[in-house]
Amino acid sequence: MARIVVDAMGSDEFPRPDVEGAVAAAREYGVEIILVGDEALIKPVLDSQNAKDLSIRIVHAPEVLTMNDKGEGLVLKARSKDAKNSMAVGMDLIKNGEADAFVTAGNTGAGMVSALFRLGRIRGVDRPALAPIFPTATGFCVVLDIGANPDCKPENLLQFAIMGSVYAEKVRGVKNPKVGLLSNGEEEGKGNELVKATTPLLKAAKLNYFGNVEGKEVIGGAVDVAVTDGFTGNVMLKSSEAVAKLITDKIREIIKNGSLLTKIGGLLVKPALGAIKRLLDPSEQGAAPLLGVNGLVFIGHGRSDAFAMKNAVRVAKEAVDAKALDAIKSAINESIK
Repeated sequence: MARIVVDAMGSDEFPRPDVEGAVAAAREYGVEIILVGDEALIKPVLDSQNAKDLSIRIVHAPEVLTMNDKGEGLVLKARSKDAKNSMAVGMDLIKNGEADAFVTAGNTGAGMVSALFRLGRIRGVDRPALAPIFPTATGFCVVLDIGANPDCKPENLLQFAIMGSVYAEKVRGVKNPKVGLLSNGEEEGKGNELVKATTPLLKAAKLNYFGNVEGKEVIGGAVDVAVTDGFTGNVMLKSSEAVAKLITDKIREIIKNGSLLTKIGGLLVKPALGAIKRLLDPSEQGAAPLLGVNGLVFIGHGRSDAFAMKNAVRVAKEAVDAKALDAIKSAINESIK
């Protein structure tokens, strides 16, 4: 049984969405849940969920890392041996072998810094990368990095490519995943200096390297893994989410304000629109893995609801079951021999 730590103090509306989602995941996926956070706040929510027959326990952590924790103050709270915040306590459970994966909807920066200090990096990885799943015309694409590293070196992108390829294969079930390098042109030689310097590294690596891809190729499903720096990836992620919301909102507005015939047509296509909405909804994936740290860590949106948290636990369970961490370690180790 996979043992998943859930940061009950992570979401914007903690602890209710975090606890309710964790309980739903325990019930549906048969995982053991360890809720970490202020027990006085967690217990009433847990008691209301009729979860006595489930494998769920609380580990008390009286402090919380918030969006206001930055810079040196954040580092001190993340690395302190006696840290009592929910992220530190939860990740220590992973480090000590008491759990298999950690899920949080908290501050992304705090999650990354905490993971680096509590768990450390995988040998051969200079920087961890956030790797969400993007919906595409043919399925899904792992895109990394989307914010952990605004400035990268070619060696970082090579490591991202290796980790993303392993994750796509082991967790997403893609055989021999195609890896693309995000650029402003498909032709080799296009792109900034980072892209140009990264190209020969990816070509020489033991990867199914596709070549340069533009954003339209990623969304079109040309590759299974798209590699970029955190600045570009974050812009792509937020732009994609905004465009998806704009389209669905506009369709809904046109149907609502249209003629009777338009409204009838809207009713007829409602199931199809619902399917598209689910495809574009980030809560369907729940959380993105932080690849490169020596432990399975998943970070979701602060606005996550119970549905998103349930799916975040599911994604974490899939990585545990696939032994994703061991596979990534092995691939990185092979690349530095």
